[in-house]
Amino acid sequence: MTNMSSPRRPARIARQFALAVALAAGTAVLAVPGFTDAAYAQKKKKGEEAAAEAAKPVYTPAFVKAYQALDAKIRAPGAAIAALKPEIDALIPLAATPDDKLALGGMQFNAGITSKDVPLQLLGTETMLGSGKTKPEDTGRYNVVAFQLASELQQYEKARGYLQKAIDLGYSAPNVTIADLQMNMAELFFAEERNVEGLKVLSDAIAAKKAAGQPVDAKLYRRGVTVAYKNEIVPQIYEFVEGWVADYPTPENWRDAVNLTRNLNEFEGPVLLDLLRLGKKVGTLKEKNDYIFYVEAADTRRLPQEVISVIDNAYVSGAIPKGSDSWIEEQYKTASGLVGADKAALPALERDASAATAKLRTIMAAGDTFLSYGEYAKAMGFYEKSLTLPDVDRDTSLTRLGIAQIGAGNFEAARATLAQVSGLRAPIARLWTAYAEQQAKPAATGAATGS
Repeated sequence: MTNMSSPRRPARIARQFALAVALAAGTAVLAVPGFTDAAYAQKKKKGEEAAAEAAKPVYTPAFVKAYQALDAKIRAPGAAIAALKPEIDALIPLAATPDDKLALGGMQFNAGITSKDVPLQLLGTETMLGSGKTKPEDTGRYNVVAFQLASELQQYEKARGYLQKAIDLGYSAPNVTIADLQMNMAELFFAEERNVEGLKVLSDAIAAKKAAGQPVDAKLYRRGVTVAYKNEIVPQIYEFVEGWVADYPTPENWRDAVNLTRNLNEFEGPVLLDLLRLGKKVGTLKEKNDYIFYVEAADTRRLPQEVISVIDNAYVSGAIPKGSDSWIEEQYKTASGLVGADKAALPALERDASAATAKLRTIMAAGDTFLSYGEYAKAMGFYEKSLTLPDVDRDTSLTRLGIAQIGAGNFEAARATLAQVSGLRAPIARLWTAYAEQQAKPAATGAATGS
């Protein structure tokens, strides 16, 4: 995912049924043991164990006779399968035993393959599954093929039933994982534009993996993010994004996460500042405007040290070459002239904000100032104090308390704090939570490959 422009007009999500699964029979006509001898079911061999004898196929003589005659026609060079379809259908009432039905299903399926008749292929697959005689090791694959055929015919409810059976059976193959099956289950809902239901399939799959202590396939996150973003489905989009960048914190994923959060919201001033602060930490500030927005949100006269830091970052990155923007140069000059006095005033600010009679404005100013200087313990104390006052903006104080806790390395405390954030700041809090999770497991981040 690299293009995170604003979705505005939700787009229909293309189906992604991409499993390459074939039945054991391939495109060859199924061989049916015992059809060379119509009296097979009556023959016995001396000394053979009863259990082995009972396991042998049992066919109806009338079915065998009709099958053999039709099989010869189907195998004939240049056979017109479409013309023989009535004869194939005529076998249905003759298939009395499970083995009859397994053989019939094989004929239907392979005739459908030869004639490119998808409904006949599906009928054959369903007949084989319905016989109860498919080998246990093949049943999962047969259900996957039935799902594929039903979905091709847009019989989505039926397709979901077969796919769920394959998932329940734990089917997998060298080119097919359980995550692939779960992805395709979600796609069945997306194909009908039942996007919320499809997203729930993905989120449930992710939750199950996490509950089992297993890694989550990046494709589950990526697909959830794509669908939720294009259709502007909130808050689900933020749930997927949080897990995505926490488990796969690549620069590309972080950039997409921050950008889509900005695109889906109209953040201004102090709210945008806390998102851009995260962007600076994870390296998503790339464009000149990113830095300009940051400087505007920070306010040179309020947070001069932070403004100096972000402009220095813009210079080093090359996003804003020195001397190329007069406004940035002016802000840098102003901030540089203020920072000395700002630092000198820190002890007085701390004293005033610590007073029992301190007003909310003074307490928040102290928290914000010490946060900008990286003095996280002091910032935490003032944000915690602000939360005891009745007129506090709880979401702002909680967000910045969480940021300060992350800065101090108190990641679990930060997660608990950020979980309380609601309203407009909630998406930003989720991203900071993901960052806290990333910082809490630094050894795992190097292996991330989920871009």
